Amino acid sequence: MSKIEILAPVGSEEMLRAAVFSGADAVYLGFSGFNARTGAGNFDADSLKEAVRFCHARGVAVHVALNTTVYGGELAGLADAVRAVAASGADAVICQDLAVAKLIGDIAPQLPRHGSTQMSVHTLQGALELKELGFARVVLARELSLPEVEHITRHCGIETECFVHGALCMCVSGQCYMSAFLGGRSGNRGSCAGPCRLPFEANALPEGKPGRLHHLSLKDNSVIDKLDKLQAIGVASAKIEGRLRTPEYVAAAVSACLAGREGRAYDRDLLKNAFSRSGFTSGYLDGKIDGTMFGVRSEADAELTRKTLPALRELYRRERSRVPVEMKIEIEEGGEKLTVTDGTNKAFAYGDAEPQPARTDPTESLSRSLSKTGGTPFSAEKIDVEMDGGPWFVPGSAVNELRREALDALLKKRETLRPWPVNEVELPPLPLRTLPPHRTLRARFERWEQVPEQALSGVEYLILPIAQADRVPREWREKTLLELPRVMFGALEEDTARRIAATQDAGFAGYEVSNIAHLRLCRGLPMTGGFGLNVTNDLAAQYYADLGLSSVLILPEVKDSDISTIAPTRDGKPVPTGVITYGHMPLMVTRACPLQNIHDCAHCDKTGLLTDRKAKKFPVRCGLGVRTIYNPVPIYMGDKPGALTVDYGVAYFTLESREEAAAILDSIRQHAPFEGEFTRGLYFKGTN
Repeated sequence: MSKIEILAPVGSEEMLRAAVFSGADAVYLGFSGFNARTGAGNFDADSLKEAVRFCHARGVAVHVALNTTVYGGELAGLADAVRAVAASGADAVICQDLAVAKLIGDIAPQLPRHGSTQMSVHTLQGALELKELGFARVVLARELSLPEVEHITRHCGIETECFVHGALCMCVSGQCYMSAFLGGRSGNRGSCAGPCRLPFEANALPEGKPGRLHHLSLKDNSVIDKLDKLQAIGVASAKIEGRLRTPEYVAAAVSACLAGREGRAYDRDLLKNAFSRSGFTSGYLDGKIDGTMFGVRSEADAELTRKTLPALRELYRRERSRVPVEMKIEIEEGGEKLTVTDGTNKAFAYGDAEPQPARTDPTESLSRSLSKTGGTPFSAEKIDVEMDGGPWFVPGSAVNELRREALDALLKKRETLRPWPVNEVELPPLPLRTLPPHRTLRARFERWEQVPEQALSGVEYLILPIAQADRVPREWREKTLLELPRVMFGALEEDTARRIAATQDAGFAGYEVSNIAHLRLCRGLPMTGGFGLNVTNDLAAQYYADLGLSSVLILPEVKDSDISTIAPTRDGKPVPTGVITYGHMPLMVTRACPLQNIHDCAHCDKTGLLTDRKAKKFPVRCGLGVRTIYNPVPIYMGDKPGALTVDYGVAYFTLESREEAAAILDSIRQHAPFEGEFTRGLYFKGTN
């Protein structure tokens, strides 16, 4: 059984030293401009090389995060970033956007790719699709239980990586748009403002019973005591979250993980004092998702951290000796020679001290002096002593100097960079679309009861969840797309596969896919792309078109000028692109339930409200094992039909009644102003 890798976060050079010195097997860090923690101390081409030298000399792997969505104008810079990572010889790239994966495959095809947790992979079919796309590892969603992790790990055929300690997002990673829509700071772009940590009062409908605050703030995850179990089921890497935290935090987490991996006890209080939100939760991995998972960072927590810092610094004050070496010292009348090898590299040191005849065998004392490698990355596993014409006595100071000189030389050899081979790749110029002469409208409904009688009038397609398929009249099916669930926890993926099999010959127009797993579930069937794929650039749109999508819905975070540069083709013909032109944007999809803080599932009608500190009320709906939190203010672009250069718009109905949906569709068809409060979303503002 392979040892599970301890993977530590690095947000600065000091954190890098803390992670390595405290014993991490690998680190992950961000490349400036393209990673999901823009607030961390990220690395550029030069500092990345130095980080790789430092880590590789000590046997530590380096994973580079290029895990944001990318806009068209950034693709050239992204290509330069890929070249820089390849030149550094880093061990892997963590990516979310398929444009990043595509560029790595073109520029540095031997550079391993890891699918970021931002790809929302939480099922076996999603992991299998990543394998087919050439990924070496998948970072699984944090919401999975141990049996779910085991099922994916044992059958996906690539490495799996699991978060074992650190902050939990309330929303499934990659599917959160709250920070972007409330403040223009996109979590998918590495600029999340953390609105989920702010106060939210919960009111359950219909009785309006008030709840306590912070219903979107989860405690930090900590499952370090289950590392031996994760290792036993074959998980390759145990990931610590926290590039925005401190060196002391990362040292505490790494030290605890080293103990947890071996099934040893560790100081949980010390770990908690390093950082917690009034304790930890293991609810997801344990499969116990309830109100005990919620927590906030208190002043008492912060004070404990301040008091604990000096003790935590001791965890990385001295370098851990971890690289096994073999030594051979040869002594003859003219001097000494020390050879040190790590099995691949060799280094030598020569002494000019005149050996003196020894009265007793000096082998033991020589071995003792050579074994004193403390404060270096090296550990002497085997020491040979050879003497020609001896025995010889060599002063301890001379032996120590030989040891230092040889180990320094070996360290320098291990610091040699080994770049990945690169291909010369020239990016094509960005397309610049003009407004299509004919634009169409698609109407998406949550339930069949919402669909107006005249819904097909002036509408290219209806879109309905696949669970509603049986309710669609046969004569409507050729104009109806079946939407697959964005998240499929538990048995929902198997249920979805059964529904696809039952409907593929039932006359429907095709399937709306919103997760990378859907590509595999619908292989060979008509597919269109939903917003959950997070398409923000032409390269990713083209990738999806090549994988079989007949149209692509652009992520509503993309600005109008960037939308105009997305123009995929297939067999020489344009692949239509679209945007949401109306809808209460689903800001979060969560497996944990904010309403469980005020009642249990048995006393819930699956609806509720969250009220923020500005008195905005966010609707909550429960279904298919998840909760969806909606923006109370809908997007409306119906009165600006030519503002965005796309082929179709989607009226995305969720909370509306049948009558409301009919009225909104009429307004869109007539390009009429919206009655009531609305937003243009991010189409004209963009995000950070």
